[in-house]
Amino acid sequence: MDIKPIRNENDYKAALKEVSLLMESDPDLASPEGDRLDVLVTLVQAFEARHYAIDLPDPIEAIKFRMEQQDLKPKDLEPMIGRSNRVYEILNRKRPLTMNMVRKLHLGLGISAECLIG
Repeated sequence: MDIKPIRNENDYKAALKEVSLLMESDPDLASPEGDRLDVLVTLVQAFEARHYAIDLPDPIEAIKFRMEQQDLKPKDLEPMIGRSNRVYEILNRKRPLTMNMVRKLHLGLGISAECLIG
């Protein structure tokens, strides 16, 4: 199979090129080419996780983004956060989220708890 680790940017680019070529040929997953593609994709993912990690979004920005996605108003957050003044304090970063709020926002809006905890 002759596959080597991805140790630097040149190795990474070469692996991406080979993955692209293999993807275009659409190999059968049970074939040697399919196995090669599977191994290369795993190596590329590992390299990207180490060198191009994406940070979690800011919790308040995640809430605002979800509000925009679902066309929600601050009043819609009251069941998860509390009265309107508390909602505005949270959205304006005057008060931190509590674990109870995190739990309710996670369940109510589907934002990951890990992101909300920040």
